[in-house]
Amino acid sequence: MKRRAAVRVTQNFERNLDAIRQFLEQGERPSAFDDLLDLLFDEVIPSSELSPQIGFDFLARAPRSAEVQVRVRELRRRLGPESSLRESIAGEYWLLYAFSGERVHLLAIKHHRQPSFDLNAFWRG
Repeated sequence: MKRRAAVRVTQNFERNLDAIRQFLEQGERPSAFDDLLDLLFDEVIPSSELSPQIGFDFLARAPRSAEVQVRVRELRRRLGPESSLRESIAGEYWLLYAFSGERVHLLAIKHHRQPSFDLNAFWRG
């Protein structure tokens, strides 16, 4: 029998969930955050335990700038040769996770309609 990977949630992932909850509370469906939690516990985590490499290799894209090439090299070095950085889509959400050995670390999650940048903070200054 294939051994399951252990799935861990990072502090950043928890902060992302808080931001998603706030974002969804502003929307029209009050049950949307509960639906996200169901998706995570019923589909995402079990799938990650059984098939942690199912997501797309985040670092497979060719960097287009020298700055990104340097950052990708450093990220690869920090991850190590036995680890990979992967991304997947689950419903309306984009997830980023690291897979190493028998561990999956959920790193980040965003709703597809969430703004990527905090422009309000930028324009207040």
